[in-house]
Amino acid sequence: MKKLFIIIPLFLGGFLFSQKKTYKKPVRKTTTAKFNYNDEFKKISDEILTNGTAYDNLRELTKGIGSRFSATPGYNKAADWAEKKLKEAGAENVWRQEVKVPVWIRGRESLQIKTSNGDWKNIKMLSFGNSEGTGGKDLIADILLVKDVTELNTLTSAQVRDKIIFVNSLIDQTIVNTVDSYLIAAKSKLLSASVIGKKGAKALIIRSLTTALDDTPHAKMVYYEPDDRVKIPAVTIGVKSADELERLLKKQPVKAKINLSAESKGETTNPNIIGEIPGKKDSKVIVLGAQLDSWDFAEGAHDDGSGVVQCIEVLRALKALGINNNHTIRVVLYANSENGGQGRDAYAAYVKKKEEKHIFALGSDSGGYSPRGFSLDMPPQRRRQIFEWKNYFLPYGVYDFDQTYAIQDISPLKKLDIPLSELVVDTQRYFDYHHSVEDTFDKVNKRELLLGAVAMTQMIFIIDKNW
Repeated sequence: MKKLFIIIPLFLGGFLFSQKKTYKKPVRKTTTAKFNYNDEFKKISDEILTNGTAYDNLRELTKGIGSRFSATPGYNKAADWAEKKLKEAGAENVWRQEVKVPVWIRGRESLQIKTSNGDWKNIKMLSFGNSEGTGGKDLIADILLVKDVTELNTLTSAQVRDKIIFVNSLIDQTIVNTVDSYLIAAKSKLLSASVIGKKGAKALIIRSLTTALDDTPHAKMVYYEPDDRVKIPAVTIGVKSADELERLLKKQPVKAKINLSAESKGETTNPNIIGEIPGKKDSKVIVLGAQLDSWDFAEGAHDDGSGVVQCIEVLRALKALGINNNHTIRVVLYANSENGGQGRDAYAAYVKKKEEKHIFALGSDSGGYSPRGFSLDMPPQRRRQIFEWKNYFLPYGVYDFDQTYAIQDISPLKKLDIPLSELVVDTQRYFDYHHSVEDTFDKVNKRELLLGAVAMTQMIFIIDKNW
């Protein structure tokens, strides 16, 4: 009996082993692994901080081309340069979108002041963009100081008529976010040539909108209302000159002599420059935007050469890392942002006409300073999703996701229900140089510029993989 029990297990064991060999092992179903975003973000950062070309590109744009005001040869050179750089970065489709832009020529300009017993004294100044000139003739009148809107509203037309209005309105230095303080000041009707002109004034002089305490004038664009019977000249002066002029006016009458040969000469066309990497999954578009133009006297290093080269760097980094983007990643470099905004309006009209599906738009136009976060102008559910990714950005000093404005050239896309975002940077020095001759290449720090490009690329990457 014992032998039988021994034989049977052996027999059964052999039988079972032999049967087992005839079955194939079940194949386990594989699933696509989720991204380790900490690792992916580190790869992006390492690539850009080691091999990034944005700083060298910015040198070429600012020092090689210089000012690139709309309707000038400088802008045409910048457009050719941008096409070349987008192709070098790996854009597979690059094209031009022609835009109608105004032709405004600054020409010769001067401002002098004189007290009752003094001589004429030259004051550093800049005309507003698109300002009416004086036909190259001297416009001489008494200066009337206006400090705030309340004071302006109390003045009668008889008090204002034939005067040159001087507005010495300061940026509020107590507001920590300098973008907020600038926008509050810039929107004041005190700075409107139309408002001043309707009261009978001959010209407008304003204190430059800057946080700097120097005597460098900072440009601004003038807007005239369609019903303006007379379009008065408008100029800006540095803060030191503004404070000195106010001190003089508190003691005695002061005259101003303005001579501007500025004139408008109709329209021409300038191109938006567009380049993209097509999506591997679909044709939905993620767009990055920056303005290609600068003021006619400025290199425009921070405003907005930095944004231009950062957008190009995003494409270069994605290509260099071999990242297969699900959606089309598109860069739009806008024409005529400084002197009218026709480029941004033209692109938004193009998107609407083509009925292209855009899922996200990211702008950079606050300077090449250290990145601090992203403003999010989008529906709450989209904001909440980006909030969930916040910890991935924290190691790169990017923490501010609470702001909700997107005021740059991507803003017209909001009407098409496209989620908007803007790179938030440390802007404490931005308005020291904004719209002035001081906005030069040497004011940009290479590492800060590249870190901005890092944050932008990381955001584009994570949006592309999740939306």
